[in-house]
Amino acid sequence: MPDLMIIVWFIIVIVAAVIEMNTMDLASIWFSVGALIAFVLALIGVNIGWQIAAFILVSLVLVASVRPVAKNYFKTNAISTNADRLIGKVAVCTKEILVGERGEVKIDGKYWLAVTSGDRDIAIDERVEVLAIEGVKLIVDKIQ
Repeated sequence: MPDLMIIVWFIIVIVAAVIEMNTMDLASIWFSVGALIAFVLALIGVNIGWQIAAFILVSLVLVASVRPVAKNYFKTNAISTNADRLIGKVAVCTKEILVGERGEVKIDGKYWLAVTSGDRDIAIDERVEVLAIEGVKLIVDKIQ
């Protein structure tokens, strides 16, 4: 059984590392580190219960403590634009927005293409809230 666990932990180290290299999401690397610790414990003959406990403990501690810091440090795909400031603002519909079709809204003196996020049409002059931005169009919802 000890030789089997050495192989199992080694496989987990490799598989988790390969998954991390393919996703680059900082999700599975922590399990790779936990498995590496368990692998070392298996090499020196530590009981399987302690190996499993070390794997779980190290993985969870790293996920909970290091992952949030590392995610912020390596954050590269969030491109902030001036348009982001529009999210949450109120706009006025200037061309009717039918479900599944584009309309137009005016916000801060500028006209934007817009689509509704819901299943209701938005009439001209109705007030809407900007929920998100996709490319050059705003995703809006009617204000009740």
